[in-house]
Amino acid sequence: MISRKKENKKTIYRNRHLGLKIGLITTAVVLTAALGVFYYIKTTYTVNTVYVEGNAHYTDEEITERIMTGRLSHNSIYLNFKYRNQEIEDIPFVSAIEVEIEAPDTVRIRVYEKSFAGYVSYLGRYMYFDRDGTIVESSEIKTAGVPEVTGLKFDHVVMYEKLPVENENIFARILDITQSLDKYELKADRLAFDREYKVTLYFEEVRVQIGDNSSIDEKFSRLKSILPELQGKKGVLQMENFTGEAKIVPFQEDKK
Repeated sequence: MISRKKENKKTIYRNRHLGLKIGLITTAVVLTAALGVFYYIKTTYTVNTVYVEGNAHYTDEEITERIMTGRLSHNSIYLNFKYRNQEIEDIPFVSAIEVEIEAPDTVRIRVYEKSFAGYVSYLGRYMYFDRDGTIVESSEIKTAGVPEVTGLKFDHVVMYEKLPVENENIFARILDITQSLDKYELKADRLAFDREYKVTLYFEEVRVQIGDNSSIDEKFSRLKSILPELQGKKGVLQMENFTGEAKIVPFQEDKK
């Protein structure tokens, strides 16, 4: 009986010892494999090439610097997961960013900038508003492709609130104009409203008197073909009474 008990204890000891060895070996194999995978991912998926698209307010370099920060920020897999269906709150003028893996070491950054109807100047800053007239951004930098709007009367500006103008219907007019500009690929520098809310568009040295929004589609369609002919000139193009049937659009050149 005693010898059998000793043999059982030895067997249990050997089994435990063997189990411990197997456990240690298994742990070592798992750790080695994990380190191997980590090293592979780190070296293979380190970003060397970046393509940026959709950005107008920021340069490619500025976008890259803003999102590729932190220990894992140069790993394409990490960036892909981080910026998947992710809204952006800490980069002004940007609503969302997506990162696609083109190759293990190459990513494409898609920038979705906020949509602006225009901006007004206030206390040395440019206050950008959306289609409803709500101020959504404030900056010391002008954004290309967004027109300045002058002639609106207001005495204060509050972020994320509607611009307090006398006639709120003006924002619908501004939206119609900016959408027509986009439709015909025209880039106006400024939209100037007079006391009667008739509008003049500025294209460098050419001023285009649109008047009200009547026949607006016909006006912009014709304007697209006229503007190249006026390049380098300075004066007023009178389109207040323009209709689709008009053959001649008066242009009054400024006196030198």
